[in-house]
Amino acid sequence: MTVETKPLVLDVDGTFLKTDMLFECFWASLGKRPLDTLSTALRNFTRPAVLKRELSEMAQLRTDLLPVNEDIKALADQNLEAGREVILASASDEALVSQLARDHGLSEQVFASNGQHNLKGAAKAGALVDAFGDGGFDYAGNEPVDVPIWEHSQNVVMVGDYPEIRESLTQQGKTVSQFEGGWHWRGLIKAMRPHQWVKNVLLLLPMLAAHDFSFSTLFLVILGIAAYSAAASTIYIVNDLLDLEADRLHATKHKRPFASGAVPISIGMIACAGLAVIALGIAAFLGWPFFAVVVVYMILSLAYSLRLKRMRWVDIAMLATLYTLRVVAGAAAGQVYVSGFMLVFIFPVFIALGCVKRMTELTLATTDDRLPGRGYGRKDIGDLLNMAGIGVVGALLIFFLYTLSDQARELYPQQWLLWVAMIPIAMWLIRMVRLGYFGRQDYDPIVFAMRDKRGIGLLLLTLSLMFYSAGIWQNLLGLN
Repeated sequence: MTVETKPLVLDVDGTFLKTDMLFECFWASLGKRPLDTLSTALRNFTRPAVLKRELSEMAQLRTDLLPVNEDIKALADQNLEAGREVILASASDEALVSQLARDHGLSEQVFASNGQHNLKGAAKAGALVDAFGDGGFDYAGNEPVDVPIWEHSQNVVMVGDYPEIRESLTQQGKTVSQFEGGWHWRGLIKAMRPHQWVKNVLLLLPMLAAHDFSFSTLFLVILGIAAYSAAASTIYIVNDLLDLEADRLHATKHKRPFASGAVPISIGMIACAGLAVIALGIAAFLGWPFFAVVVVYMILSLAYSLRLKRMRWVDIAMLATLYTLRVVAGAAAGQVYVSGFMLVFIFPVFIALGCVKRMTELTLATTDDRLPGRGYGRKDIGDLLNMAGIGVVGALLIFFLYTLSDQARELYPQQWLLWVAMIPIAMWLIRMVRLGYFGRQDYDPIVFAMRDKRGIGLLLLTLSLMFYSAGIWQNLLGLN
């Protein structure tokens, strides 16, 4: 066999693909059949070949959407154009590997796990040597477990930097071609979505409403914000891992770290576990009431990610509930009283903003199809607008009723200023709905609100009027 006729054999996970098909199957099937997936994973944890076969059958993975390593893809295309056979060899399940080969026009002959034998490391090396002979192929891989295969290949293609392995193979007389691999911390940080932590300023609302500006209360609430931010990042990562296929079909979300393959799924899983420990640890320090709120938030968020976000209207109610829980969490962290009026007022506000979020996504969508992973299409924009309007009216009505309560009269002696404050509140809510309807927002209305200068001005005006009504400005400026 001449060098020109020797096949180029490509590993799949982490080499031809910028992802791992076992983890892809796990998260895809977890989103569809969570209990069956967990049962399968636990039952077959020590039988990887069986696990891969059963998960692949449940997941029904779209291999054509999986992110490829462009450098290795280009190498494969160059060899195909030169008339060379390019073969995939992977520890992933045979059905998926064959499907992937068809997607990219590669050889019909593949080497993969078959439900009984896990084709990895020495087992893969043996299968390739049996098929092509010692030195009868070139092999591209990306992990130290590929060393036994490289030792039997003619030439080596290495994805990633392993200096000691490269030197050892070079000393054996092999030609080593190296391609960039690995991942960067900035991708993982992006997946944690620190810009979304701004939502957790909602934890400050109870202490502001109670007019408790003591350092001790503020310190406890800041710790609560840190815990809630870690908990939120945990859920953001889980949500991204569950939404891989939907994100890859989305106009902009396909660039997310896990969907694009910029960060391995395994790294996301490790980060997710670490963030959960941090969140629950701080929550336990702040006391069991706050701990309970964080646990409820995480459970509801998981339920939302797994199922509820695909249910029309239920998803919006759940979004409003999760936002309202932040206010409850702020009260629990700072150990201050939160008024029932505040919670009842906050909920319809977030119902309106949940509708704004969906209207924005529909307006910015490029087709009339239903949003991937959601139950809404463009024909629903009118209904969403109506529901948003109901939320706005409901919130303003509840605020007005609050101004007539005994608690409001005690905290805000100048009652008429609360009525004036309703004007900028109404303007802000109507502005948010209007911008969402015309698609002039970010996909998250809360994050948008924190960057919207006009909106911030309206919110600050509202807060100033309420502070003046309570006599806070007078006390600070010595006007009393």
